[in-house]
Amino acid sequence: MKRILLLLIVLIIGMAAYGQDMSYFTQEYMRADSTFAERLAVLEVIRDMGTTGIGEFHHNALRFLLLRAPDIRTATERSNAEQSVVILAQGIGAEKVTAAAPDLWQAVEVFDVIGNSFDGNAMRASLIALGQVEGKQYIPQLVQRLSSFNTQSVRNPEQRRRVNMAVIGLVSALEALKDIRGYRPVFFASVGPYDADIRQLAFDALPNIVDDPADVIIEIIQEPSSDPQTKLNVWREMFRSKMPDSSKAKVAAAALETGWIYQTQNRNFQTNLRELRKGALDIIRLHGVANDSVYFDLERSYSRNFISNNPDFDEVRAAINALAAVKSEQAVNLLLKFIREINGRRRSGPWGNKERLSYELLINAIGTTGTQSMDVRLQLTTISRNTAYTAIEREMAANAMRALGF
Repeated sequence: MKRILLLLIVLIIGMAAYGQDMSYFTQEYMRADSTFAERLAVLEVIRDMGTTGIGEFHHNALRFLLLRAPDIRTATERSNAEQSVVILAQGIGAEKVTAAAPDLWQAVEVFDVIGNSFDGNAMRASLIALGQVEGKQYIPQLVQRLSSFNTQSVRNPEQRRRVNMAVIGLVSALEALKDIRGYRPVFFASVGPYDADIRQLAFDALPNIVDDPADVIIEIIQEPSSDPQTKLNVWREMFRSKMPDSSKAKVAAAALETGWIYQTQNRNFQTNLRELRKGALDIIRLHGVANDSVYFDLERSYSRNFISNNPDFDEVRAAINALAAVKSEQAVNLLLKFIREINGRRRSGPWGNKERLSYELLINAIGTTGTQSMDVRLQLTTISRNTAYTAIEREMAANAMRALGF
């Protein structure tokens, strides 16, 4: 302690004598007989001076500390070394010393929270600084490390605290580096096995990583290993992104398909899938069809509900509205197909509330498409003159014809 107090007195005298000349402080910091506590004291004095433009000093000091890291023996030395790395990483990040990226990554590895007793402060600070100095060459390592944490379930409270600190650094780095490769692990961190504040940090970072994460969102929606709740969560991220409408249409196509092909007996998951499909149908209504395979799934959203004993008419309505909004030849042909099926039921039954509601939705929808199809005209004419329908039902068909200019 006396030695450190003497060092502080010498440093204060040095501050007055040398000003911003860092050679004096470099000499004191890199003395061969200096302890970790003494090096920390030097860094704390420099930090408290508030001197700027000394990124090179911080970089060289970090290199020296990493060289001396094998000398760490006691808990006190570990603590002093970690505190020193925090100061140095913050200085490097503030000055954006890009050349320091390899040394920051080495600090991450040396002071890793896994498999040793380091507290996590140094790892977190080094990761944050790595993002600040644009260490893009380390994105694969950052992605791998965060992905690994995402799949772990740490029960020990102390180890969990340390892992949370590392995750803070990883998320911050990937947010700063703004590369689409970081989107997936940060998303899974936002729904991962962490404390609520860590999940919120990842959630807040997602929109800042990339403007158009459509490809990653589609990948997560389609992969069998993601359960429906996860698929629904990543679907919702689309609305917080800046992706263009064309990308939204692509995501909607994947979501609608997945909503039908994923099989589960879990009631909650079934609810998730219905919500996913209805959301996709609404996006298709707004932004169109990304590819022709979407029509197959649009038909399923109508037909499977129609034949169900417990149909979801919100989904039926959404499918019909989507087809009406798309207005393509394929969309009109599907609406016509459904109307013909309804017409068959009107003639030979059954004809109940399900059929009446579907009829009303379909007739009103096709009247908004602007189609000039002769097949549509013939079908609407036939219905408008068929006494098997009520007067109100025939008038609906006549109104649709007038809307289409027939």
